[in-house]
Order: sequence, then structure tokens, then C-alpha cells
Amino acid sequence: MSPEAPILFFDSGVGGLSVLGPTRALLPTAPIVYVADSAAFPYGTRSEAEIAARVPALLGRLTERFRPRLAVIACNTASTIALPFVRAALDIPVVGTVPAIKPAAEQSRSRVIGVLGTEATVRQPYVDDLAARFAADCTVLRHGSAELVQLAEAKLAGEAIDPAAVAAAVAPLRGQGMDVVVLACTHFPLLAEELALALPGVAQIDGGSGIARRIAQLTAAQSWPVQPPPGIAVFTGVGPNVQLATALAHIRLTDIRHV
Repeated sequence: MSPEAPILFFDSGVGGLSVLGPTRALLPTAPIVYVADSAAFPYGTRSEAEIAARVPALLGRLTERFRPRLAVIACNTASTIALPFVRAALDIPVVGTVPAIKPAAEQSRSRVIGVLGTEATVRQPYVDDLAARFAADCTVLRHGSAELVQLAEAKLAGEAIDPAAVAAAVAPLRGQGMDVVVLACTHFPLLAEELALALPGVAQIDGGSGIARRIAQLTAAQSWPVQPPPGIAVFTGVGPNVQLATALAHIRLTDIRHV
């Protein structure tokens, strides 16, 4: 394995950056290719059949182009629908992103937890299975919000976010005794401050740190560059505006490309 072989992060937009951050903290010199499937954004409003077909095909082409050592589906919706198909299609390790229901149940005192994701994610049987296995004694509130995904993208692109819009998007979760909410969309940690205002006293849990640890385990015996190379950000459709490009540069994703 060449030290220059990158880790490839894949999402429909910029939500996967919430997974990239913890990974960079553990593997600071790892070469990074970050892919935003902006041509199909947002995944949460698309059909399961479309996602199951599109994601493996696109990741197959990206793997041929960038030759990563490992791929990360940094998107809950894509992971809960397409992860088995991607693993069958690729000959490299693939790490998925699934709702952090187990740690949420372990932390909850009220035994009422929330799963806040896209509409596509919260209705998946995979979530049923996680809730049954790890939160059987909890009331699990599910809520899907496409609005929050758009707000997270807008925030990173430099737009001002109205706290009232975030509060309205999570209103169905309030007043039911919930003390922990699972951020089951990688976009939502980008709105952590706004969500804290909208859901006061509710702890937020996401899978970013766990994914980073898994990536580190899978690559433990591999070599890395001494100095980190410039990171690559790839967009399949509309590319970043000036504000988003600046934000990407701040996290060392300076080589912007389109496919």
C-alpha cells in the first residue's frame, strides 16, 4: 500500500465533513479525497431504489480514478440503503455510517431517545433492528427533516441560519421527555449550536468519533506520508461557492475538482 493512497469520503453534500474532522484528528497526515454527490443532493428525498443503484456505481468509478486504500460512506442515508451493495462492488474496505442508537441508549436517563435524520434514514428497517437490539427498554422517537440538511449546507456556504427555522424543523421531538438525540445524518453535527438552542438540555450523539476509530483500526499497519498532501474535494454537480471553497480550504481541501 502506497503511503500516498488516500482515504475516500463520500456524501451527497458537505455533511461528511463532520466525519472527516475526527478522522483527521487521529490520522493527521492521511491523504484525503472528499466527494460530494452534489448532482443528486439531497439523498434523503430520493427513493431507495435510486440510491441503491447510484451509490455503488458512482463509488466504483471513483475508486478506479483515485485508488483509495479505504472508502467511507459518510452519509447515513446512503449507508442504511446501499452499504451491502457497495461492499459487494468494491475490493477495498468500506466503512459505513449508522445511527448511534447504542451509545444514546446507554447514556439516556429518561429512557426516551430521539433519532433525527433524513426521512429515508429514519424509516429504514436497519433503524428498527438497532432500536430492538440496543434500546429495547427505551421509547425511540424518530423524525426526518430535509430542511435541516439544506440548512447545514447553507451554513457551511456562509449563509446566516435563522434559529427559528431549526426550532421548527425539530418541533415534533420536543415535550416528550427525550434527553438524548442521535444525529442520524452527518449534516446535523454542523448545526450543533442551533440544535442545542432548539432542544435545550438534550445531549447530542453522532457517529463521527466511532467511525474515525474504525478507520484507524483498519489502517493500523499501513504507512502514511510524513507531511499531509493537499486534500481533494470532488463535486459531481454544482461546485462550491466562494464561501464554501474558503471553508474547505480551512480544512486543507484545496484541490477542487468536478466529475
